[in-house]
Amino acid sequence: MMLHEVHQGIHRRRRPKRVGRGPGSGCGKTCGRGHKGQKSRSGFSQRVGFEGGQMPLARRIPKRGFHNRFAKVVATVNVGQLERLFQDGDEVNPDTLRQRNLAKGRYDVLKILGDGQLTKKLKVAAHRFSKSAVEKIQAAGGQIEIIPGPTPVSEKQKKAQTGAES
Repeated sequence: MMLHEVHQGIHRRRRPKRVGRGPGSGCGKTCGRGHKGQKSRSGFSQRVGFEGGQMPLARRIPKRGFHNRFAKVVATVNVGQLERLFQDGDEVNPDTLRQRNLAKGRYDVLKILGDGQLTKKLKVAAHRFSKSAVEKIQAAGGQIEIIPGPTPVSEKQKKAQTGAES
């Protein structure tokens, strides 16, 4: 093979197949659909995963486990990580954690956990804190600030009921 032959026969945009243009075209008469049957008719469409009446693979394999699509996604950060990446007196919040690649991706709740040691005085803002994290942050002379998350539907319904009663 020569260098000028590498891309021979490879085209950026393939021309569409012209069907029903006589026997000389190689795709005349039945236009590549074969004879009779559901697939040869106009307007035929088939749902994804259909296997001709055979039990589809998605239904044959055993189903295991449970996935709660309503569960909140919780991003976790340990106090030991805060010790490494922040200076004494810094303010720690979801934005600063995202900048330093500690709380990556999409999440609903940020939780600070107590794994590791903390000697720096930090002001930490998050949705949730573990008991050990609160103790370590306060022992180092830092402050915690709880960020309010979205109000649960049950609390909204209780407020609506108490407002209607009064």
